[in-house]
Amino acid sequence: MLKEFASVTQVYLVTGYTDLRRGIDGLAEVVQGKLELDPYNTALFLFCGRRRDRIKGLLWEGDGFLLLYKRLDNGCFRWSRNETEAKLLTEQEIRWLFEGLELEQPKAIKPGVRGIIY
Repeated sequence: MLKEFASVTQVYLVTGYTDLRRGIDGLAEVVQGKLELDPYNTALFLFCGRRRDRIKGLLWEGDGFLLLYKRLDNGCFRWSRNETEAKLLTEQEIRWLFEGLELEQPKAIKPGVRGIIY
């Protein structure tokens, strides 16, 4: 268990609300059906319900799925609830998410863009 967790290269945040009563098969169906992504790749998919104090993660380890579950004692997770889509997170956004911060930080320094040197 967790043998492949260190090699996770992508973390997708499934926006919107997800029924957290779903198990592995139900969450994999959301990834494959609604999001049109492959649940068998090395990505971690994160889901959150309406209460926003619980989060589920789905990860394929090569020989089976790993279902991760976290419940906060105090506070809530913050992310977009408009529609169901998969947002690829950066390392910084993952830290913000688990620190209870919004993923869109208005005062954060944005990554640089390659362009003209002046």
